[in-house]
Amino acid sequence: MSRGVDMNESKRAVVLLSGGLDSATCLAIARSQGYECFAISFEYGQRHDSELAAAQRVVDALGAKELKTIHINMGDIGGSALTDRSIDVPESPTEGIPVTYVPARNTVFLSLALGWAEVLNADAIFIGVNAVDYSGYPDCRPEYIAAFENLAKLATKRGVEGNPISIEAPLLMLSKADIIQKGTALGLDYGLTVSCYQADQEGRACGVCDSCRLRKEGFAQAGVLDPTRYR
Repeated sequence: MSRGVDMNESKRAVVLLSGGLDSATCLAIARSQGYECFAISFEYGQRHDSELAAAQRVVDALGAKELKTIHINMGDIGGSALTDRSIDVPESPTEGIPVTYVPARNTVFLSLALGWAEVLNADAIFIGVNAVDYSGYPDCRPEYIAAFENLAKLATKRGVEGNPISIEAPLLMLSKADIIQKGTALGLDYGLTVSCYQADQEGRACGVCDSCRLRKEGFAQAGVLDPTRYR
């Protein structure tokens, strides 16, 4: 093998796992592709931590070698309704990039995941970004993923040695319905996940934010019963 390890050693992946629908599907996909998975979650000053409990439930159900939770406070820089409680979460569609966009969040998360991937000698990082049924975030586009993968080639020991860590975004060009159908086929219980931007501490969804709207529409279009708990 190109990375100079025993031929029987399994390939490894770091999977960004928020506890939401998309990231849980990514973990299921990575496992189905034969990766030994190391999940990474972030407590970043978000409005609620019920999604972190959801991430643990998903790992317990699907299996992962480890779940690491990194603590950073992106609320210190503010600028997003998800980290600043003085900014209301929109409850109807808005024009342009919504206030739920967290400045530099995916760049920060991917950078930390890249560091852990180097330590683990992992082959890939999986991230559940989506450019079809999404809220218009600039760091969920194909161009962004390609740019970060190029950065990973330039900025890591493995990249310099000609065996770069790939950035895998298997949901990038799928509709929400497609994602749900794929995860369901892999045996994922979406009732374990929390996607709502303003879920309560029990993980119950508001049903009106942009994330809830996309999730509900996805289940309806997929023809799959929506297991989401609404308050």
